[in-house]
Amino acid sequence: MPDIRIHREHSLGLAKARKIAWQWAEEVERKFDMECSVIEGETSDTVEFRRSGCNGRLIVAADHFDLDAKLGFLLGAFSKTIEGEIQKNLDSLLAGAAKSAGKAPAKKAAAKPARKKSSD
Repeated sequence: MPDIRIHREHSLGLAKARKIAWQWAEEVERKFDMECSVIEGETSDTVEFRRSGCNGRLIVAADHFDLDAKLGFLLGAFSKTIEGEIQKNLDSLLAGAAKSAGKAPAKKAAAKPARKKSSD
């Protein structure tokens, strides 16, 4: 069976990483008819996913994601394509989280009115 292994570092913390993992699980359930279950832990969570011809897990930690998947014979022929889609999807979710995290402080800072200097 072909294996897929993906590791992504992040600086989101566990709470935000969980949200991304849940989004990812919802997307693969909808798009690829996967069956996902989440096992929550104190320092990390595990998202287990399965469907005919594929099973694996996504480890969700405060500073990284680790995905391991095993593909059956038929899906194994498409392992590079499948791996690319998983990477693209996970990277997109991470980029969206980083972008929204970066925007929040900027909006808050921009909302402060500028002080006018008085000319005495």
